[in-house]
Amino acid sequence: MNLQERIDLAVSLGQYMLSADPAWAAAKEKAGQQNSWFIPEFVELAVRNIADSFLQRPALEAWTRSYDLPPVQAHPKNIGIVMAGNIPLVGFHDLLCVFISGHSALIKLSSKDEVLIRHLAEKLSDWSPAIGDLIRFPERLKGCDAYIATGSNNSAGYFDYYFGRFPHIIRRNRTSVAILDGTETAEELDRLSDDVFLFFGLGCRNVTKIYVPQGYDFIPLLDAFRKYDRLADHHKYKNNYDYNLAIHLLNRQFYMSTPGLLLVEDESFFSPISQLNYSFYQDNPALAASLKDKVELQCIVGKGLIPFGEAQCPEIGQYADGMDTLRFLISLS
Repeated sequence: MNLQERIDLAVSLGQYMLSADPAWAAAKEKAGQQNSWFIPEFVELAVRNIADSFLQRPALEAWTRSYDLPPVQAHPKNIGIVMAGNIPLVGFHDLLCVFISGHSALIKLSSKDEVLIRHLAEKLSDWSPAIGDLIRFPERLKGCDAYIATGSNNSAGYFDYYFGRFPHIIRRNRTSVAILDGTETAEELDRLSDDVFLFFGLGCRNVTKIYVPQGYDFIPLLDAFRKYDRLADHHKYKNNYDYNLAIHLLNRQFYMSTPGLLLVEDESFFSPISQLNYSFYQDNPALAASLKDKVELQCIVGKGLIPFGEAQCPEIGQYADGMDTLRFLISLS
């Protein structure tokens, strides 16, 4: 299978993902039944982001052209992929990179996201039987030439142990932050709420902490966050909210809140589900400069940085940990 054939199949897959095909609708429904965090709204958002940003012909052709990929992969390798399952289809970009590079993907799916990737691989195989050999789902990842593994800081230690002697990309916990200067418009704050709440805040591109200037007026921000009060109707999210609220009450800790979020002063980049941390700063440029080297951060949102509302919309050439996955795969040949 040559590069142009792989691009054609990827474009067809994007069209399928945006379609109302009954089999695809059933797969999305089944994914939500198996993982209650995968509500229809967020599954559809993940699907649209992938189809619109990754699987459009102009984007695919420009992306592959920038790497000068050969028409045919002369030395295909077996690439083991350990996927996360925190948000729907979170491992799709790794699969796309392996597929476009001409290597074979051996995928270990997360138990939280077993349905969607498998269904899409089966659809590709329906169109081109050769895909059955290029995308496989073995019980154990053995005999691979290289590995791409995504997980927590704890699981990364195991990945290092098992995969460290092979070429690899191993990803650890990451999150995102936002810097506000107090002059944000109502529209910008509304878009920031998307960065915070989409996918229940479970993604590495979700903003889990904000930095605000001394004397910041939180009222407009809290008003903007009420856009997502409906998340309080989700039982798992509400359980997290109630638990974290109880902890702050018992500790007599100051907090601000909406029905869908607790806003707490905390130095940590990482916040629990249903909570957003904040800190005050004195010097905006100095803060931004200090954050750019933090390995824990995936995105920094703010004026002159990633625009508000765009944290969850990466382009095809933006990589999960700053390591160029496609170039890594090309280097294996």
